[in-house]
Amino acid sequence: MKKLLLFISILSICQAKAQIDPVKYPTFTSIDEALNSKKPVYSMSFREKGLFNLPPQISKLESLFFLNIMGNKLEKMDQEIFALTGLEILNVNENSIKYIPDDIGKLSKLNTFSMNLNGLTSINPNVAKLQNLKAVHFDANNLNVFPEALMEIPALEEINLQGNQISSIADRLNKIKNLKFLNLSENQINDLGNLSFPKKIKYLELQQNAIVKLPENLFKAQNLEFLNVSNNHIEEISPGIKGLKNIVSMNLAHNNLKDIPVEMGQLKKLKTLILTGNPIEKTKIERLKNLMPDTQIYF
Repeated sequence: MKKLLLFISILSICQAKAQIDPVKYPTFTSIDEALNSKKPVYSMSFREKGLFNLPPQISKLESLFFLNIMGNKLEKMDQEIFALTGLEILNVNENSIKYIPDDIGKLSKLNTFSMNLNGLTSINPNVAKLQNLKAVHFDANNLNVFPEALMEIPALEEINLQGNQISSIADRLNKIKNLKFLNLSENQINDLGNLSFPKKIKYLELQQNAIVKLPENLFKAQNLEFLNVSNNHIEEISPGIKGLKNIVSMNLAHNNLKDIPVEMGQLKKLKTLILTGNPIEKTKIERLKNLMPDTQIYF
């Protein structure tokens, strides 16, 4: 598990770096070289330097918009970070940080915030002040509820909360109006109630929880293209599933399904349906295959 999440954290930083022109915005790895640069310093990386604290002089780099301090030994976010008010991308993955300071609200230009593999038990309400955030990565922490602060940031497009201990989600998720990608896999969710999802949601990952039933409101998510609810305890799929008009891939593997409603046949864009590990009789699978000749069904 940890290796998988480590890969995710590395992938996150690679994706962030992809946003930066390495010629126009070279990434400095030495604070002395950065301070002696005759040109503005936009990108700085202290990745895996074994640091317990950041160099205090970093606060002088007022032009920084990218800061990577992943893979160190930080137990807190140093105050020098919050002097860098031009930051747009902040990666603090793989440290030992247990809380986010109140001053996080000063980084009002942040659009990508990554704190995977730390020791967070909650998310500071001041994160809600980061109204330009597009993506957050809080995978593999110790969160037990969906962070309320995120529901106050309608600009968010991507939320990653994989591998926490989340058991409940307040029914205000649809306030995040621009949300397209939500990963809540490997948590402890067992009851989604009748949770409403943002209209723009395209990718939803809920695998490896303890979900028994999918909420009817989920089937109103007409822009949903990818749904993974494998490795749960789902016993029945509602006929309302026909509402997912744009679904392309659906993973229902390793649940307790004994049948699939015929309404599934109305999903004309569905290319992949995974049903492995369910107690469905072969005759019912054959019936489904006849209903969905253009869908690749794995069972």
